[in-house]
Amino acid sequence: MAQKYTTREEDYSKWYNETIARADLAENSGVRGCMVIKPYGFAIWEKIQTQLDTMFKETGHQNAYFPLFVPKSLFEAEEKNAEGFAKECAVVTHHRLMTDPEDSSKLVVDPKAKLEEELVVRPTSEAIIWNTYKGWIQSYRDLPILINQWANVVRWEMRTRIFLRTAEFLWQEGHTAHATKQEAIDETKQMNEVYARFAEEFMAMPVIQGRKTESERFAGADDTYCIEAMMQDGKALQAGTSHFLGQNFAKAFDVKFADKEGKQDFVWATSWGVSTRLMGALIMTHSDDEGLVLPPALAPIQVVAVPICKNEDDLALISERINNLGAKLKAKGISFKFDDDNNRRPGWKFAEYEAKGVPVRLAMGMRDFANGNIEVARRDEKTKEIVSFVDADTYIEKLLIEIQENLYSRAEKYRSDNMREIDSYEEFKTKIESEGGFFLAHWDGTRETEQKIKDETKATIRCIPNERKKEAGFCMVTGAKSEGRVVFAKAY
Repeated sequence: MAQKYTTREEDYSKWYNETIARADLAENSGVRGCMVIKPYGFAIWEKIQTQLDTMFKETGHQNAYFPLFVPKSLFEAEEKNAEGFAKECAVVTHHRLMTDPEDSSKLVVDPKAKLEEELVVRPTSEAIIWNTYKGWIQSYRDLPILINQWANVVRWEMRTRIFLRTAEFLWQEGHTAHATKQEAIDETKQMNEVYARFAEEFMAMPVIQGRKTESERFAGADDTYCIEAMMQDGKALQAGTSHFLGQNFAKAFDVKFADKEGKQDFVWATSWGVSTRLMGALIMTHSDDEGLVLPPALAPIQVVAVPICKNEDDLALISERINNLGAKLKAKGISFKFDDDNNRRPGWKFAEYEAKGVPVRLAMGMRDFANGNIEVARRDEKTKEIVSFVDADTYIEKLLIEIQENLYSRAEKYRSDNMREIDSYEEFKTKIESEGGFFLAHWDGTRETEQKIKDETKATIRCIPNERKKEAGFCMVTGAKSEGRVVFAKAY
């Protein structure tokens, strides 16, 4: 009897976990709150990483690597940053274990190996990087510094969920240094635009670009820009952030430069990052009750072919023809897999690749072979067509483009259908609970009102949209004047 899986409507959280398991993306590890990213999941992350890395380098950035450990004194140097991350920090206090004198089968911390200074396992790298930049920067000629690193970080989360929130996760973090305030602001906006373009063009995930409110900014930043996406349950997911750090870290680490007139000034800074949280966004934007759905641009396998045959002679004939098609697809830059494993039945393979979200599945039996045809199934719409083998490579190439565009259009329509303007706070409280989605509402700009809404509804201001129209109105809570609407939603 086939296993029954949870649907999105029944239990979205359980469906999410089952989708990850069915697609063999990741699993919980022996360390509480940490995950093991399995080969297929990591292959998707590599596609994300490769494309973003290309985009970063196109905008003039270089990769480097900085230490995992941050001396506590350096971490404390920028007070707001330290305070913002303090509760999530893992701290190394000793550098050695020893055999337990009372039980030789166990190891204990060697009391003689206590560190002179405790080390913070990086929750983010501003402190260690700006301490390093101090030795790199003396003059305006040394600027700008445009650095990115691909790394792991640790934030000791109490409630974890694979990809979305784990104690350790993978990410990239850009850290740049500039001679002027405007140059740093332009960099901050540019990288947020890069994230938005990646999300929409490659993840097929529409996003709203905007700025965070003061209370939602990155700790230590003067301003935070973000991209916000809507998941299929109507909740928001912050998919990327870019921070204008002002001169805060330069002042904390005394990083100065001499300008063209020889005058000393503090350096202007930015930082920006996305993480394996994008994997969660990918799953929750497109997938369905049958499993993972991947946009072709990020699918490790874009096309899989399954032979349907009764004997080795039939398999040999079909294999020759399909491998010929595979060569044509690979020449077009399309990733292709021919699954001729005879230990699994075709039906099992169909279900497996459907669960893994492979965009296009091909099948050929001897009748197809004799008629010069091949069956082409598309994962997004779960439809099948019989296509002439002669033109199959061209058909598939166009189909992959169509699937990518369809996934974006479908996600955009869902967001549009679930984004609404609202003016009544009572109506807001009812609908944020019963319907979810994004709510465009007036806000008086105060922390107090923002906190009241969060306490009473669990909804937060996701962003102040870049493209919001200037519209005088009145805060839905206090009735005070407002210059425009902001985006409210419950969020991951």
